[in-house]
Amino acid sequence: MAKTTEYFFKEGCFIEEWHNSSADDEMSVARVRVEVNKTTKPHLLRNTKERYVLLDGTAQVTVGPKTWMVEQGDIVVIPPNVVQKIQNVGSSDLVFLAICTPRFEEQNYQEILD
Repeated sequence: MAKTTEYFFKEGCFIEEWHNSSADDEMSVARVRVEVNKTTKPHLLRNTKERYVLLDGTAQVTVGPKTWMVEQGDIVVIPPNVVQKIQNVGSSDLVFLAICTPRFEEQNYQEILD
């Protein structure tokens, strides 16, 4: 699947799908961009493991009860069904790859109220 045009997702970030196809249900790859001083909404992915590969920026990430700082080159592993969010604490856009197994499907996204 070719890259798609970047779009705003209800989670609070911009997404560019690099690979997400029913022909490859086992995984998806998306480029994610979070603007300065923005935080994604707390959410989980039902039955989907996610990995963030930090390409640019600095962030505070929360996975379940743990919160820590991440920067370019770091990888965050998020187990299925675990609440997560990421806050851009840097001075430029935060950019990372979101790699999901199985592939990301919107019906697996569940927003969590604080």
